[in-house]
Amino acid sequence: MRILYLDIDTLRADHLGCYGYHRATSPNLDALAERSVRMTNVYASDVPCLPSRTALITGRFGIHTGVVNHGGRGADLRPEGARRQFFARTMLDSWASRFFYAGYRTASFSSFPFRHSAHWWTMGFQEMVNASRSMGIETADQVVPDVLGWLDRNGREEDWLCHVHLWDPHTPYNTPEAYGNPFEHDPIPSWYTEDVRARDWGRPGPHSAQEPWGFAPDEWGTPPPRQPWNLSDMDAVKRTFDGYDVGIRYADDHVGQLLDRLAALGVLDDTAILVSADHGEAFGELGVYADHQAADQATARVPAILHWPGIEPRVDEALHYHLDVAATLVELCDIGRPRRWDGQSFAPALRAGRDEGRPYLVTSQGAWSCQRGVRFEDHLYLRTWHAGYHDWPERMLFDVVRDPHEQHDLAGSDAARVARGAELLDGWLAEEIQGAPDLVDPLVQVIDEGGPYHCRGHLAAYLARLRETGREAWAERLAEAHASEAKPPSRPRRLP
Repeated sequence: MRILYLDIDTLRADHLGCYGYHRATSPNLDALAERSVRMTNVYASDVPCLPSRTALITGRFGIHTGVVNHGGRGADLRPEGARRQFFARTMLDSWASRFFYAGYRTASFSSFPFRHSAHWWTMGFQEMVNASRSMGIETADQVVPDVLGWLDRNGREEDWLCHVHLWDPHTPYNTPEAYGNPFEHDPIPSWYTEDVRARDWGRPGPHSAQEPWGFAPDEWGTPPPRQPWNLSDMDAVKRTFDGYDVGIRYADDHVGQLLDRLAALGVLDDTAILVSADHGEAFGELGVYADHQAADQATARVPAILHWPGIEPRVDEALHYHLDVAATLVELCDIGRPRRWDGQSFAPALRAGRDEGRPYLVTSQGAWSCQRGVRFEDHLYLRTWHAGYHDWPERMLFDVVRDPHEQHDLAGSDAARVARGAELLDGWLAEEIQGAPDLVDPLVQVIDEGGPYHCRGHLAAYLARLRETGREAWAERLAEAHASEAKPPSRPRRLP
């Protein structure tokens, strides 16, 4: 089987036309979805970037690999120690390695292992191509030409896996200016109103309405033309939505080039194509803008479009992890699935045309906050241990079917479902901690190290900014809640 894996970074499912979006962001992906299985409830088990792709390539939850953060111990795979053989289990059981050992030609076009020092992503790929020095800020035109050349050389051959990683929807939204704005005259999503903006203007946290670039409006220096300094009015909000959506459309155009090349080679109909992402992007959900800081619906839900020759197109509404999709591809190719994988295949149900997934899913975030979510029935329960300097309560509950943008927290009015979410999470933790390194939850280690990586060392300056911008009350609350973190970091000692 030929397999093309289109991995579009930070791609929200509900910003694609085939998932109901009102803008024409994805004509090529929409056409592909019409002849594919489109899955509506796929979630990354661990977010954002580094934890998500680590879970995918290893087939294991972050609580088992230890990778839940972007720095500290939580950014590295736990060593195997004395049991480590000549070939590490990570190599033998890697998702890409399963295809390599089955005789597939494997290639990955991605700067991800450079950007995140994640050497384990390369395990199983015969060819690793990083065509840019941008370390994750490259645009699709810098990636796709090399992929087209690879397809020209190998596309007609049997049994290959080609991973193509496009970053265009990831912050900063830096699609080339010459591309223009196809959505200049299109309205933003109807759910987002001035009332939402005005409410969020007074909220704290990195990538909030007053600081959509991080902890300060000008944190990145000179902004690209597609993002404003802050969201002071609805015109700025529109620029933010437009910048993201233009990135999706730009990636989609280049997906079209790849599909056209497969057609020119005469293998398009016989090639399996998976479209997915590592995580989504928030645009007001939980007060976060242009980033991915929670374990919530906006960040953890990802698109999954699978065209597989011989499998009839349909919509699959079952609950799946992204690493379940990876396990399913392995089984569809009649390749053995390692027993230690947490990902579970649903290939028999896929072939039979029926929905069959998990009874519930647990999501995890440790890079911007320390939070886990439980998606069950129509609801998402969120439990927060470190809110990343946002105004999130310890427990939240959302009906993500009726309220997918998380505007109405039901925790205060639905005690029964809050209790059910807590019960499911506690049960999951009790079971999965048995496979954790040293039987320690890596999120606990993140907190013990000083909190999520992207928050470390920022609080003192951010408290001053909150006081300068009329949010004194939030400054006092955060200072009290994070007293150990509020002191300015001492100057690091220089080595001789």
